[in-house]
Amino acid sequence: QVQLVESGGGLVQAGGSLRLSCAASGSILSIDTMGWYRQAPGKQRELVAITPGSGRTDYSDSVKGRFTASRENTKNTVHLQMNSLKPEDTAVYYCTAGAQTTWGGGHDTYWGQGTQVTVSS
Repeated sequence: QVQLVESGGGLVQAGGSLRLSCAASGSILSIDTMGWYRQAPGKQRELVAITPGSGRTDYSDSVKGRFTASRENTKNTVHLQMNSLKPEDTAVYYCTAGAQTTWGGGHDTYWGQGTQVTVSS
């Protein structure tokens, strides 16, 4: 199995910054995509940023220019640097990873437990 553990959430004032981290562990043979989604109260979970194994990271329009996702592939870790935070960024942020755990198997999607980010106005 694969475990994703997020850290770095919290309370910050509008205009401030936070850095989220997510480390994947377990019986991992390889990881292709890693990224972040978020879910605000009463809303559906939405994509924030997704990083492929190689290539360009995709961001939602609402965070482009403010958030930066980065990976440390040797540590199976992904980070999300969030700058110029706005109250509308308030949500539970979930880490996701596509991980292969068996030889010849595909990459299954795994989720972290979520970390709360609250931006006060």
